Amino acid sequence: MADQNNQPRIACVTGVGRRNGIARAVALRLAHDGFDIAFNYWAPYEERMSLGGSPADPADIADELRATGRRVLPIEADLAHPSGPASVIERATAELGPVSTLVLAHSESVDSGILDTTIESFDRHFAVNTRAAWLLIRALAEQIPHGGGSIIALTSDHVVDNMPYGASKGALDRIVIAAARELGGLGISSNVLNPGPVDTGWMNDEIRASAIDRQPTGRLGTPDDIAGVVSFLASPEGRWVSGQLIKADGGFSV
Repeated sequence: MADQNNQPRIACVTGVGRRNGIARAVALRLAHDGFDIAFNYWAPYEERMSLGGSPADPADIADELRATGRRVLPIEADLAHPSGPASVIERATAELGPVSTLVLAHSESVDSGILDTTIESFDRHFAVNTRAAWLLIRALAEQIPHGGGSIIALTSDHVVDNMPYGASKGALDRIVIAAARELGGLGISSNVLNPGPVDTGWMNDEIRASAIDRQPTGRLGTPDDIAGVVSFLASPEGRWVSGQLIKADGGFSV
């Protein structure tokens, strides 16, 4: 599918390393919406975290996306490296065309609190969750096609006993909201999306039961629930929404 200027629509989705992740559902939904997809993953992170993924997942996801008829480009890159974020956008642009939609669904997330977080872990959380997001947004803006595009970043309220993750996500929020003002003249909408508790392999039975007990809908959110919201924000109808931190959590935060 092409945009109103007859140009193909390209989306770049980060963090597409596991079949049970939100990012995979987002990439698949955008492919069904008519976007060609570049997706980023980093296998060493998935191996280190052991969240239910398989080394074959990125290739399987690429095949699943290609089955929609869209062009697909998997890109393995460590976003903690200063050159990693720009290289992702550069490859996507070179091989698919200018990227108009950027979905920031990657993360570094290691449980630790104020007393037991190491400096190394703190720095890596900010390198991945905050600095990489800024560099990806900058690279997107530097090649944004005529007609603009959209930025959607996944965030979290989780801070207690997950301090470096929550702190780095809070900084991410400010960058993405600033982009709505600074990049609005380029036709770019920019929003932060908080999905609340979605079990993507990190919940045990106790956490799952506690989250469901607090959830007015009586169920946890699913990756497909979040993919639908991203689909709207990336659509022409959703582009008027900008500079917002949106909670799409089924009422969990009420």
